[in-house]
Amino acid sequence: MEKQKLIKLIDVAAGRKKADLVLKNAKIVDVFQAKILTGDIAISDGYIAGIGESYQGVEERNYTGKYVAPGFIEAHIHIESSYVSPEEFSRVFIPRGTTTILADPHEIVNVAGLKGLDYMVNAAKNAKMDIRYMMPPCVPATNFETSGADLYADDMEDALKTGEVDGLAELMNFPGVINAEDKMIDEILMAKKYGARIDGHAPQVVGKDLNAYIAAGPANDHECSTLEEAEERLARGMYLLLREGSVTQDLRKLLPIVNTANSRRCLLSGDDVQAKTAINKGHLDNSIRICIDEGLNPITAIQMATLNPAEYCGLNDRGAIAPGRRADMVVFESLEDFAVKETYILGEKLSQGNKYLGEVNYYPIDSVASSMHVKDFTREKLQLHLNSDKVRAIGVVPGEVLTTEEHVTVKRDGDGNFVYNDQEDVTKIVVVERHQNTGNVNVNLLSGYGIKAGAIAISIGHDSHNIIATGTNDDDIFMAVNELIKQEGGAVVVKDEKVISRMELKIAGLMCNLPAEKMIAQQDALDEAVHEELGVPDNVNPVMTLSFMPLAVIPKLKITDKGLVDVEKNAFVSNELD
Repeated sequence: MEKQKLIKLIDVAAGRKKADLVLKNAKIVDVFQAKILTGDIAISDGYIAGIGESYQGVEERNYTGKYVAPGFIEAHIHIESSYVSPEEFSRVFIPRGTTTILADPHEIVNVAGLKGLDYMVNAAKNAKMDIRYMMPPCVPATNFETSGADLYADDMEDALKTGEVDGLAELMNFPGVINAEDKMIDEILMAKKYGARIDGHAPQVVGKDLNAYIAAGPANDHECSTLEEAEERLARGMYLLLREGSVTQDLRKLLPIVNTANSRRCLLSGDDVQAKTAINKGHLDNSIRICIDEGLNPITAIQMATLNPAEYCGLNDRGAIAPGRRADMVVFESLEDFAVKETYILGEKLSQGNKYLGEVNYYPIDSVASSMHVKDFTREKLQLHLNSDKVRAIGVVPGEVLTTEEHVTVKRDGDGNFVYNDQEDVTKIVVVERHQNTGNVNVNLLSGYGIKAGAIAISIGHDSHNIIATGTNDDDIFMAVNELIKQEGGAVVVKDEKVISRMELKIAGLMCNLPAEKMIAQQDALDEAVHEELGVPDNVNPVMTLSFMPLAVIPKLKITDKGLVDVEKNAFVSNELD
């Protein structure tokens, strides 16, 4: 802060000068003491000068009867999973009360390398939301897949040294950490060299393996799916991120772990939240409503979205309505239904109701627009030869990133090739490498997705984001993949060799360069086509569920362009049963 602005802030706080803006007679949510105060909020140059006292301002607004809480801080989220650009993310999420995010851009960095990070950083400069980034440490996430880039510790140093990133993002390669592999150790030491924090990602890791993982440096985890996992992490000093995303929704099942003794170690988080979800249901505001609905004290829930993440992330200039802090604020009228009515960032009102009030400018996408590099993709590569009728298949678990290992009985033709049986929920799942022109195409089996006709192909495949497709016949799969390549990413739905729906994601095949509403219209039409025409059940999110099938850092079975991966064994496995 400049010297004159600091002097002015002190003068306003002391009552010697008028504030730029005063919110009069507000019900101030005191997140330090978990209570409600009543009084004024005086703002000078975007910062809170004082609270409680009777202040005068150049502009005064009557907030009698209205609650004012700190703006919400998201400690771990992927902008790419919203399917919109950083500028649009800011526009869509601000009306939900989100004022600061710590984004992990490993999706686009896995596709485009550091030029992907550069694009995200530059685009974020056009956003009113404070978008801060973490450095992805797992590019690629594992050695089981082909990625668009390979990053090592030396590649990360400049961004850590200059503060372009706030720390090391989720250490998804937990086997590499636990086994002290050189690449992971070097990256961890690089973060420690600059005193940067390290985020965690350790699904179903327990006991001594968890001890080894935490000893390396990760300070939080958002991958808990059971109370036992949550308790073990809290007991070992981790911050617990209770996740409520568009697909992975663990908040209600984990809330019983939260009590007065540990709540300040608990944070609300979205991880993967589509723009459609934010508009229709909300973001952290929705998580707070769930907490209240489950009987948690409303102020405790607000702490978990404000002060707790501020302290964990080392952002001591926000997270509370207090002197010297940023005037990032949300306004609401009831602690029971908790509907955000207004959002302020640095003292500027940026939303009223669900309407965003600011302007939106966009950074050029040229550097990350061309992302399809596919070699020698032929229909013949879609054949799946099996040596037995009884084989392994990836099992979909609706609402989870986790998958199961299913043992299924399938039909084969005279040459031993898989044949789709409409009486069984088993289809081919295909990964087509799209970064390095390797020509890799891997075909295995998927159970529980529920598709009964046609095919869908997408360019979103966590974490390397190769092309993923599934369908009931090779003709439709082949067409869907080829059409996806032509449109430079997104999603394509085909039935009877006709394209019946598209969603175009021109930014690295991950994000749309259109306003969110236009993207959501495409997404809605695509979801409807997949549910109505292809028969996928309503409880399966068509794109996001399929996008997690290559995520080879989450148990149990996953598929990449190189093979079928048993994550628990940290090894490739055959589709043949032992």
